[in-house]
This record gives sequence, C-alpha cells and structure tokens, in this order.
Amino acid sequence: MVGTVTGSFELADVSVAYGAETALAGVSMSIEPCSVTALIGPSGCGKSTLLRCLNRMNDEVGNVTVGGRILLDGVSIYSKEVDPVELRMRVGQVFQKPNPFPMSIYDNVAYGPRTHGVRNRHELDELVEQSLRRAALWGEVKGVLKKHAFELSGGQQQRLCIARALATEPEVLLMDEPASALDPISTQQIEDTISVLKDSVTIVIVTHNMQQAARISDRTAFMLRDSMERPAELVEIGDTKMMFTNPGDKRTEAYITGRFG
Repeated sequence: MVGTVTGSFELADVSVAYGAETALAGVSMSIEPCSVTALIGPSGCGKSTLLRCLNRMNDEVGNVTVGGRILLDGVSIYSKEVDPVELRMRVGQVFQKPNPFPMSIYDNVAYGPRTHGVRNRHELDELVEQSLRRAALWGEVKGVLKKHAFELSGGQQQRLCIARALATEPEVLLMDEPASALDPISTQQIEDTISVLKDSVTIVIVTHNMQQAARISDRTAFMLRDSMERPAELVEIGDTKMMFTNPGDKRTEAYITGRFG
C-alpha cells in the first residue's frame, strides 16, 4: 500500500447488507489518527458491524455486501490490491471476551510476527517485551513467559490479547467492548492502557458503558436503529465532551441521559 501511514480512516456512505437485509446504511465519518473514537448506541444498532468493516472481518461472515467507501490513509481497503491478511496486521482487533491462543504467554505475542516471517530470536524477544510493556502486562509476567496463557486472570488475558494485537505494530486497534467481561479493577487497567496507547495508535472502541466512553474517548459516534424495518444509521459524531453536554440530536441526548436504550 502507498500513502502516508497515519492510521486515519475516511468513511463515505458506508452500508452493510446481510443477504437481502440492509443492516447499516449511509455512514459517513472521519476517524482521526492517534485518538480514541467511541461507538455508542443500543444493542443491534450496527456498532460491531461497522467496526468489522474497518479490517474486513465481515468478509469472513459470508453473504455480506459492503457498500460505499472506506479509506485507510487515503487508500480504499476494499480495493482488489489490498490483501485482507495484510490489512489486519495494520488494523488489529481485540474482542469482547479474552481469547488467548492455547499456548504460552510468549508464543501468544510472538504468533503474529512469526506468521509474517520473523524468525530471529532476539528480534522476537524484543517484540514480545515491547508489546507486553505497551499493554501494561510486562511487569506481571516477565518472569513467567513460558506459563500457559489460560493460567492468567481474565484481565491479564485481555491485556495479553492487546499485546498480541500490538505485536504486528498496527496503525489502528479495534476494540469491541474489551472490558465488558472484566471486574472494575481490570477495567481500569484496560482504560489506562488505552489512554497510553492512543499516543501511538488509532483506537476505535465499541462500548455500552457511557461513563467509559466519556472517560477515555476523544470523539464519540452515536448509532441507532429506529426500527427493525429500517437499517441502522450514524446519528451524529463529534467531540466527546460536546456530545455528552450538548449533543446536536435529541435522540442522542435521550440515549446519553438514559431515557431510552
């Protein structure tokens, strides 16, 4: 891919259809580099569907049609020249439930680089340490890297998954409710990690937690599906503080203040 590497997205009239049903339509927005963008809205409003468009994970579902334009650093990610595997190196993802691979802590983090040809042990060691440090886990596991990942706590497993995603040195990190299955202390650790990471990587996070969106995001996008007969839409996107204090749409205000959703 060519173009300046910054980790910025431009979406224009993006739609997603599962078979004959249009689930999401008319989404146009910018995602700014080295910032946190939160996607909020009720269940079923297309947040995760939109997130999966950004690294073409919808390709894996089958019978899915994505319309409109999605540019990463000025290049269409749905171009025939773009390899989805290479794209997912640049646009990593962390899921709702921790999903470490059934192997050691070290091998989890080294998996991506090894898959893409890194064989030098010294280089792998450096990548593993750097990634675990960036995910705020190094201090807890540096002496037990051969330990099986399943022996870690839920919060540690999720930070290991963040480290695994960071090991391919992505420009963008997608997070689909990364703290929803965690206790408050682990949630705080994840949020602290996000706050540090955004200096070097663009983060897009789906969250149902309004307080979390207000705490950690720079911009917030509110999505809504008014009825099952209509596709989900982007109601508005803007500076998080402005969205939470003076939203431009009454539906956003109603959702944020808890009057529906």
